[in-house]
Amino acid sequence: MADDIRRGEDEDRGPGAAHNMFTVMEDLLEKLKLLDYEEEVLAKNNMKTLSRHYFVSSPYMASNPGEQFYMFAIIASWLINAAGRPFTQAQEYDEPNATVSNILAELRAFGVRVDFPPSKLKSGSGEHVCFVLDRLAEEALKKRGFNFSRPNYPTETTEEESVMEDDAELTLSKVEEEMIEEPDDEEENVIDLEALKSRTTQSEVDRSSKPDVILESTVDAAEWNLEVERVLPQLKVTIRTDNKDWRIHVDQMHQHRDRIKSSLKETKGYLDKLQEDISKTLEKVSSREKYINNQLEHLIQEYRGVQAKLSEAKERYQQGSGGVTERTRVLAEISEELEKVKQEMEEKGSSMSDGAPVVKIRQSLTKLKQEVVQMDIRIGVVEHTLLQAKLKEKSNMTRDMHATNIPEAAAGPYA
Repeated sequence: MADDIRRGEDEDRGPGAAHNMFTVMEDLLEKLKLLDYEEEVLAKNNMKTLSRHYFVSSPYMASNPGEQFYMFAIIASWLINAAGRPFTQAQEYDEPNATVSNILAELRAFGVRVDFPPSKLKSGSGEHVCFVLDRLAEEALKKRGFNFSRPNYPTETTEEESVMEDDAELTLSKVEEEMIEEPDDEEENVIDLEALKSRTTQSEVDRSSKPDVILESTVDAAEWNLEVERVLPQLKVTIRTDNKDWRIHVDQMHQHRDRIKSSLKETKGYLDKLQEDISKTLEKVSSREKYINNQLEHLIQEYRGVQAKLSEAKERYQQGSGGVTERTRVLAEISEELEKVKQEMEEKGSSMSDGAPVVKIRQSLTKLKQEVVQMDIRIGVVEHTLLQAKLKEKSNMTRDMHATNIPEAAAGPYA
């Protein structure tokens, strides 16, 4: 489903959208070289040099998502720092989601519009990875004051090329003059087409000014024929081949077409024979397959029955295992309670057979008796002190009473 959606998006953008990332990756590599990434990134982190299409996602290229994502995070961190914003260098075991979020946040801070989900960068390759690195590289180049300018091509002074006529006319008179001037040339000498072209042009100019009378040759025909036979081996015309000439391409196309036709005839026979052999082999395989299926039908039925019984046995085993597990848990609880009861019984038995508590009780009773005796003594002393106080108080009251009665008796006769 995702492949269909991506295919639909590529069709909407155009047929060349799938190959756009190749161009972006090549431009990115050139920008990284301008920023000297080989010394500042690869050498410091002990990494290998990037290939031309390292971050390109293609089914025809080998990929390593883990290595590519780590390389992407390292280069993006370095580019953000080079662009003038502090950014912590990514580590190999960092959380990928956090790393991608931080990189996209810095990219938005540069004013770049991000209209794709962060999960597109977790694969470490693809057009979005190339886009992010390319924009960060541009920001780093702007920070360093580097700008791309139009190339200045050197002006070359080339002679005007005149169009050669297909059938260059070689005038016999010019050939005669050349043979007279250079009679001892070797047979391997060839005629210069440029010179012939200029001579032909000159002859056309001369021909334009036609004489009024008809020119007649005074040379003997037999001598003329002998001279022609003598110079005929030297009349070799060589044309300088130009790879940009469309005629050469057409000739090559015709040659390739003829070779393809000749090869196709031979190859078609082999392919037809191969097709027949494959068809026969497929028929044999299908017939053998049907025969084996018929022969093993009863075994397949038995196997299916055994498989069904095995499934039932496994189901019963799972049910029994569930009951055993429940009973094992109950047994463990009962065993735990039994251990607690045993421990309590042991504690009570040891306390019953041990005489230490009785000794402690006796010592406590003896101590209580001593304290009771001491309390009795103290009570007796307090009672004795209280009795003395009462007696003293009583004697004082009696004395006071007698003292008051004596003055009254003495004053009585005088009153």
